[in-house]
Amino acid sequence: MAQHPPSPFHTRDLPEPPARLWPLIGPGVVAAGVGLASGEFVLWPYIASQVGLTLLWGAAIGIVTQWFINMEIERYTLATGETALMGFTRLWKHWGLVFALMVYFANLWPGWATSSATMVTYLVGGNPLPIAIGMLIVIGAALTLAPVVYVMLERVQFLKVIAVITFIAVAVFFVISRDAWTQLPRTIVHVGTFPPELGFALVMGAFAFAGAGGGQNLCQSNWIRDKGFGMGAYVPRLVSPITGEEHAANVPTCFTFEPTEQNLSRWRGWWRLANIEQASTFALVSFVTIVFTSMIAYSTVYGRPDVPQTVDFIRVQGEQMQVQAGTWFGLLYWIIGAISLFAAAMGIVDFTSRIGADVIKTTYLRTSRHSESRIYFVLVWGLVACGCIVLLLGVTQPLLLLIISSVTGGLMMCIYSVLLIVLNRKKLPAPIRISPVRLGALVWAALLFGVLALLTFQQQIRNLLS
Repeated sequence: MAQHPPSPFHTRDLPEPPARLWPLIGPGVVAAGVGLASGEFVLWPYIASQVGLTLLWGAAIGIVTQWFINMEIERYTLATGETALMGFTRLWKHWGLVFALMVYFANLWPGWATSSATMVTYLVGGNPLPIAIGMLIVIGAALTLAPVVYVMLERVQFLKVIAVITFIAVAVFFVISRDAWTQLPRTIVHVGTFPPELGFALVMGAFAFAGAGGGQNLCQSNWIRDKGFGMGAYVPRLVSPITGEEHAANVPTCFTFEPTEQNLSRWRGWWRLANIEQASTFALVSFVTIVFTSMIAYSTVYGRPDVPQTVDFIRVQGEQMQVQAGTWFGLLYWIIGAISLFAAAMGIVDFTSRIGADVIKTTYLRTSRHSESRIYFVLVWGLVACGCIVLLLGVTQPLLLLIISSVTGGLMMCIYSVLLIVLNRKKLPAPIRISPVRLGALVWAALLFGVLALLTFQQQIRNLLS
């Protein structure tokens, strides 16, 4: 593939922001919906089952850190209509390819689909392998047959978030104990403490990936662009090559606006609404879910001597829910969990393929007749095929892929936190550049995720050699 120079910016006025927040609600819900996966249903409840609620302060730190990252990703796209990933290629032409490859390899093992299939077997029995393969095929079909991909994804994640919140509301009455409510405010006194029995790398991973993590944050650009935020309103959306209406393959995808008083006033409106949308959806939903799923685990399995020190504690937790609240509630937990992990798997396939399609089209095939939607179609089915092959080969938890996934997640976030600082200081007009407070937040993020990547790498190498 030929390497093309970055696309020139086309000057247009910044569109008028909506008068109300509601029309913009969506990208934060999608981010929360995709992120409500292993952390909320596995990792944080597992921590609560082992050490109680003492570490919930870390979830708040992790989510606030990611909120700052997401907003700096959104800043660039609001101002240009171009994804932050493509902005990185203006700093070095191959950054996009580096991140696209890291994201793709990190998600080769279909972990969330497999986890969802496992929870289905708790309900109906059977072998999770064919269920997981069937789920991957359904995901591929849904993403490539929807007329507008983002609209379908947004609806699925909305339904998922509603289902999870409904489950939590029911759990408040039937499962969460008085002791859990008593212990919750006491987490404040444990700020800065790390239970040694969990391992420092596990704790840091829980903090860093609370809410989202890895390549998912980068896709915030794509999601707000498809929603029509800021200058993204001028960029065509991803559609199905089969059922959607494709735009011309070579339309402009990057814009700039003159910093006139009218445009800056509009910018302030967009920036305020985008911050509120992300805080009231992604950040709030993620934190509330982590807190309540941890309280459910604390109320059902904490302190029990038979709680497995593996993810199989989910089965034990569901069985205990059946004892405490009735068979129906334990079954509801597994149903919601299976739906949640399935929707997360759909989101992961989407953002992995979106990032790759964006890079390939904009950097390497800009003059080609092949649209970004067609490239996305190929990448979706390629990832589905890779997942099916991995499962058919009997590789249930491949050590190499797990090492790649865990290490590259933290490494990516460290690198792109630094790149966002450079991008939003050098490539944007002075009145809308990153502020000192947000600059400090990204420096903190780079340090946090850099340390996480290093610790995880060391731990995985020790596991490999032992």
